[in-house]
Amino acid sequence: RLGQQKRQEQTPRRGRRVNIIGILEPGQQMEYGLVVGSMTSARYIKLMDWQATQAARWLQRTGMITVIAQDNAPIHTSRAVRDRIAIWQSQGLYLFHFPKYCSEMNEIECEWRRVKSDEIRGQMFEDEYDLATAVIEAMRRRGERAGYRAKRFGFKSQRIIE
Repeated sequence: RLGQQKRQEQTPRRGRRVNIIGILEPGQQMEYGLVVGSMTSARYIKLMDWQATQAARWLQRTGMITVIAQDNAPIHTSRAVRDRIAIWQSQGLYLFHFPKYCSEMNEIECEWRRVKSDEIRGQMFEDEYDLATAVIEAMRRRGERAGYRAKRFGFKSQRIIE
């Protein structure tokens, strides 16, 4: 109504966060990992170790390196991550860090905004499982709309789940 603020009731229960991390190859594919709870350096390293394996295959097949551009989030710059960089580079995987406070340069940030604003906006979820399921479905739909394949990385299995 005119003069009244919009309001949406929230569930009284507050649970753990659902976090997502992804690697976007515009127009081709988005590989992402989803966790209930914190996205840690250890989980990030698992994802990047898998990417390094893919990069090694690509390097052997084409002679080309793989470069992943990312922001300066603490999980991207931790000591454990810095200790792995030489190993990843030996496999043909290189990391490029955007300047601080320049998220607009990172195309994946636009994708996250689109998933939130176009795919799951205004929905309420009973628990973390329902939210995670909705995000997985939202990633599939977003990939269809944006013209890329969305593939989920399983942190426990360390493989792609399609």
